[in-house]
Amino acid sequence: MSSSRVATALLALRLSVFLVMLMWTLDKFVNPAHAARVYEHFYWIGGLGPAALAILGAIELAILLGFLVGYRKRLTYGAVLLFHAVSTLSSFPQYLAPFDNLLFFAAWPMLAACTALYSLRDLDTRLTLGAR
Repeated sequence: MSSSRVATALLALRLSVFLVMLMWTLDKFVNPAHAARVYEHFYWIGGLGPAALAILGAIELAILLGFLVGYRKRLTYGAVLLFHAVSTLSSFPQYLAPFDNLLFFAAWPMLAACTALYSLRDLDTRLTLGAR
């Protein structure tokens, strides 16, 4: 397979992962009450107010923008992989009732995409900073 085709495939993965993660990040700004419930239910972190969620959202957004443009790939791709792995694993009880929670299973292929992007980050050169 040519490096051009690999780079194009990795770009498609990066853009799609970015889109999903961006929506989750924007939720912290647009609907902080919902984001607070998610943190409390899935991460057992209660009492987060709009200011704390805005700070978390701003940090996530900065990391996501770095991920989008391929800045410091080990750090940003690794952080995105970690964010999504924690999200996927913290939802474990939902997988025990699969037909009540079908949408949660979409997390697994996205986790595989994040893993592939991290593993192949040196080959992900299309539309990145310092692209070859």
